[in-house]
Order: sequence, then C-alpha cells, then structure tokens
Amino acid sequence: MIDKASPIPIYYQLQEHMRQMIDTGVWKPGEPVPSERDLSEQHEISRMTIRQAMTNLVNEGLLTRVKGRGTFVAEPKIEQPLMKLTGFSEDMRRRGIEPGSNLLQFDIVEASADASKHLEIEPGTDIYRISRLRLGDGAPMAHELSYLRKEGLRLTEEELQGSLYEAVETQLGMKMAGARQTIEPSFATEEEASLLTIEAGAPVLLLERVSRLESGAPIEYVKSIYRGDRYKFIADLER
Repeated sequence: MIDKASPIPIYYQLQEHMRQMIDTGVWKPGEPVPSERDLSEQHEISRMTIRQAMTNLVNEGLLTRVKGRGTFVAEPKIEQPLMKLTGFSEDMRRRGIEPGSNLLQFDIVEASADASKHLEIEPGTDIYRISRLRLGDGAPMAHELSYLRKEGLRLTEEELQGSLYEAVETQLGMKMAGARQTIEPSFATEEEASLLTIEAGAPVLLLERVSRLESGAPIEYVKSIYRGDRYKFIADLER
C-alpha cells in the first residue's frame, strides 16, 4: 500500500496502486473511482497528493474526468488504422460496436473559399453541409462536419443515420478510392466538450480529410473532432 517512510514519492506510490486496481479489474472501465476526499481519508494523505496521482493517470488515458460527475476508469481506446479509408459506421461494426449518429445539421449552403478549394469547385457552388455527432454503443465518440459536392447526390436525413460512404457510392455508382488525411492534437472547445461529454480543454484529435472517388474527383471535405480518451490511431510501417 502506501509507505510514508519510503523514498519513493507518495503520489507515485498511490498512482501505481491505482494503476494496479485498474489492471487487475478491481476498478472496471466506465466505473467511478473513489473521490479525492475518500482516498485522502483512506490513505491519510493530502488531497493535493491524491489530485497529482489522479491527474497523471488522466494524462495517461487510464482515468477520465466527466464534468459535474467525477472521475471514471477510462474505456479501452479504439484503434483506428491510418492506411485504409473506412467510414465511421463501417469501422465501428468491424469492432463489434454498434454505430449511431445524432444529426445536428443538414442543409445546402454555398461553398466557402476553404471548402471550394478542397472540393475543387467554384466558390459559391451549392454543396451539402452535414454536422453529426458520431456514437459508439450510444456513447459520443466524435463530432463530424462534412461538406460534399451536391452534383449527382440526393441525400436524405434517413440515409445519414447510417453510412454516408455507402449512400454516396450507391447513388453515384462509383466507389470511394482514397483520401488524404491530416491529424493533429487539439483541445476541446466549450461547444465540442458539451457534445462529447468531456471537459472543456480536454485533449482531442482534430482530423481533416479530403476523400476522392474512383474518377479522381474530390467528393467530401470533413473536419472531425475525436475524443482523445477513446481513440488512438495506428500505422503499420515497413522498411
């Protein structure tokens, strides 16, 4: 347990004890951990020391804080391959997770300078704008804001509850061929945090992607915010 006579810092001893509780399954994913006050009384150490140990585990991704609710054992992170183009729904199903979407916005707008550049169309051209909260087994995973060329597409709200890629391929009679994607770290804004049920300022992953059809034409420009506590991206490299 905690040996106050040890040269090992008390916060580190507590941190490793908590890690063991998680690793052995005593504290299970999704369950709340004891409060700072309870841990302080149990181990007779300061709440500042407790907070330091818990913060370190939050930064490692083993614990997660939920505003207004407390600190929980983090769910296992979902591994997203970087070398293959898949839609969110396809990827969730492949992992045995039930995908879902909350449609936040669906309309036709004039392409901005930024969207038109990525979609290789004239500014002011009509395009689809789709904002969706993506769910995995009912839990918020990501927020996606997509812009799609409108030519040849007649999208409906019903289709957007499933796989957008499947709807596009079916309507255009053409497969998605590939995409260029960038990933960078960011921090959740107040709005993003509210949608993803995380704290404002929590680490998130910002993705930007331009997807192309077999013809080579760009069909989609999307900006996504993924929860940093639920996702990690992997790449297999060969020399």
